[in-house]
Amino acid sequence: MPNKKDEKTSIKLFEDYKVRTSWDREKETWYFSVADIVRILTESADPRNYWKVLKNRLSKEGSQLVTTCNQLKMQSADGKYYKTDVLDTEGVLRLVQSIPSPKAEPFKLWLARVGAERLDEMQDPEIAIDRALEYYLAKGYSPEWVNQRLKSIEIRKALMDEWQRNGVKNSEYAVLTDIITQEWSGLKTREYKDFKGLKKQSLRDNMSNMELVLNMLAEASATEISKQKNPKTLDENKTVAKQGGSVAKEARKKLELETGKPVITDENFLSNQQKSQLIKKED
Repeated sequence: MPNKKDEKTSIKLFEDYKVRTSWDREKETWYFSVADIVRILTESADPRNYWKVLKNRLSKEGSQLVTTCNQLKMQSADGKYYKTDVLDTEGVLRLVQSIPSPKAEPFKLWLARVGAERLDEMQDPEIAIDRALEYYLAKGYSPEWVNQRLKSIEIRKALMDEWQRNGVKNSEYAVLTDIITQEWSGLKTREYKDFKGLKKQSLRDNMSNMELVLNMLAEASATEISKQKNPKTLDENKTVAKQGGSVAKEARKKLELETGKPVITDENFLSNQQKSQLIKKED
C-alpha cells in the first residue's frame, strides 16, 4: 500500500477520459483508479458495479489481480475524497487482459507513455514545465499569462510540500485552500468558481494576471509563515492559512483603493478568448 505522505495525485487524460492517478515517490510507482479504467475499456454507465461483478468473478478464480488491488482516497466528481480501488501499472495490464475491449491496445500504449513521461520529468523537471507551457499556449493563453500560471504552479507545489511536512492529509488540502482563497478574495473556492460561471474547470486557469498574482502571494505567504511557526495540528495549519491569505487581502484592498476597481471579476478564459476574437474581427 502506498504511503500517504508520498502520494502525488493528479489527473491524466486518455482520449477524452480522465484517469485519476497517484504517484508513490518511495516505490516510484503509479497507482490508477480502477473505476476510471473500467469506464474507458467498457464505456459502462456504472463502472463501479461492473468492477464489483468482475472482481467477484476473478476472486472465485483465484486471480492475483484482486489481491494486488489497494485503496486510496481520491477526489470524486463532487469534490470530496473517497476510498477508491487502485492498481499499479502491472495490475492495470492484468485488468486490461481481463476485459475484452477494442481500446485495450491503445490504452496499453498510453499506459507506457505515462510511465515514461514521469521518469523523464524525474530526471529533468524542466520537461514537465515545458509540457505545461505547450499545453497552455496551444489552448490560446497569452505568453504573459502562461508565465504567471507556471510560477503559480511552482508556488502551489511548495505550499503542498510544506503541508506534507506538517503531516496534513491530502484530503485536508481542499479545506486549507478554501481558507486561503476566502481570506484574500472574500469568496470560498466554490463561490469564486460560481461567480466566474465555472463548473468543473480549474479556477486558476480562469484567473486574470492580477488574480493569479494575489493568489500566489497568499499561498507563498502561507508557506513562509508555516516554515516559521511549524504548525502541528490541522487547526494550527488553518490559522497559518488564514494569515497567509490575509497578507494578499491587504494587498488587494490597497490596489482596489488606488485603482477604483475590483480585482475579482466574473471573467474567465472562455469569455476573454471570445473578446479577443471579437477584437481581431473588428481589426
